[in-house]
Amino acid sequence: MHPINFPTIFSITEDEIDLNDLVDKITMTSTGAAAIFAGMVRGVTTRDNPHETVYLEYEAYKPMAEAKMKQVADEIRDRWPVIEGIAIIQRIGRLYPRTPTVLIACSAAHRDTGVFDAARYGIDRLKEIVPVWKKEFGPQGDEWVEGEYIPKDGE
Repeated sequence: MHPINFPTIFSITEDEIDLNDLVDKITMTSTGAAAIFAGMVRGVTTRDNPHETVYLEYEAYKPMAEAKMKQVADEIRDRWPVIEGIAIIQRIGRLYPRTPTVLIACSAAHRDTGVFDAARYGIDRLKEIVPVWKKEFGPQGDEWVEGEYIPKDGE
């Protein structure tokens, strides 16, 4: 099957992430493996500056963010041509601890074809170039959480 026929899903949503539905949508009759990364809201952060989080508020400019998600999916396909399905989902709105905020899933015929690396690349790249902003609310007040990545020209 040619990659053009492989499912690619990317979206910014306020809806709950349905893992079973997304895996079903990126699974084909040839699929034997799916690697999934789900990012969660932490209630307690223990590294760097230990603190409690009551909730996070995520925001995004949807058209730009989804265009960048498509770019991430295209980059995955360029690096790992054997990847069958790709799902990249980011939730926005008010999200509480233990809530999934982001999901990256990649499927392939076999587990040893780079499917784990592709999913890892997907979340790392999403954090680098997809314009999603989060504000953290805790007992000490609120603050915008800054990323560490500085985009290069063309990103």
